[in-house]
Amino acid sequence: MTKAALHEAQRVGMVIGIKPDKISAYEALHAASNAGVRDLLNKYHMHNFSIYIHQLDDGKYYLFGYYEYTGDDFKSDMAKLDAEPRNKQWLSTTDPLQTPLAGQHAWSVMQEVYHNP
Repeated sequence: MTKAALHEAQRVGMVIGIKPDKISAYEALHAASNAGVRDLLNKYHMHNFSIYIHQLDDGKYYLFGYYEYTGDDFKSDMAKLDAEPRNKQWLSTTDPLQTPLAGQHAWSVMQEVYHNP
């Protein structure tokens, strides 16, 4: 039995704005293999990571991110991921393309209101 099968995954939804003139660059970054970043997601128990884009009625574009955390210590794993040099490099490339929501500095974690297991 795998570790993930022992307990239910923690689902995480996030939202952030994206600068309209940077959408193509953002998509190109994520279309590349980025194996050095993707292996870090697995290392720190982040699975089924997906990012979606949508333009809302306000005319602005937003990214919605989703992943499932299957580890045992979310806070510790996220701190370790934040300290990884490859992750820091990746974020230094992607962060300038994004626009955090008002009062935020990065992705805003969303509240889950429904889940159909």
